Amino acid sequence: LSGEALQGPSGNGGIDFDTVGRFCDEVAEARAMGVDIGLVVGGGNIFRGITGAKTGLDRPTGDYMGMLATVINALAIQASLEQRGVATRVLTAIEMRPVAEPYIRRRAQRHLEKGRVVIFGAGTGNPFFTTDTAAALRANEIGADVLMKATNVDGVYDDDPRKNSNAKRYEELDYTTALTKNLGVMDATAVSLCRENRLPILVFNLTRPGSIIRVLRGEKIGTLVKGA
Repeated sequence: LSGEALQGPSGNGGIDFDTVGRFCDEVAEARAMGVDIGLVVGGGNIFRGITGAKTGLDRPTGDYMGMLATVINALAIQASLEQRGVATRVLTAIEMRPVAEPYIRRRAQRHLEKGRVVIFGAGTGNPFFTTDTAAALRANEIGADVLMKATNVDGVYDDDPRKNSNAKRYEELDYTTALTKNLGVMDATAVSLCRENRLPILVFNLTRPGSIIRVLRGEKIGTLVKGA
């Protein structure tokens, strides 16, 4: 879940709690369907490490600041889910025990087995790695069936649809094409990790109500990236 998706329609940064609430309504409904859910959340609505680096801040420090921003978002989502009666745990790659549990793979798996939604915060815990890579890593570690990337676009296009009205959306795409054409599905490290482990990636628009449930019901939305 990109941090930008949590800022709502204003696009002014921060957390839009109406947007968070709508997202959590869908997660709660998905959980009621019996789906095991792990969430990796970004922090771009609060701070982006690479942006800080452009202002003269050293990249590792900027990335650590971005990781802390993801934890703020994770706590907001946890609170919203628990208001809806969904048992939730936040696990962070950087230890901060007063607010979250430290990430341990077997602990995460145990929470999922007990029917809890697990939110992974603080990225991988290392600078120079994106939220995309953290999502690919955690999804592979817990044995996920699919990695769903919730963004504010309808899928993957052959060109920027905001600049080219003739841009076409891919319904399906293979990993190699996504990498060689630099289509911006996720960063190259994340796509490569999914390709190596044959983990499908679904890119879809979170701002369209009901998107998560539609995916779980088998409807074709967004772009599915998988092996050829």
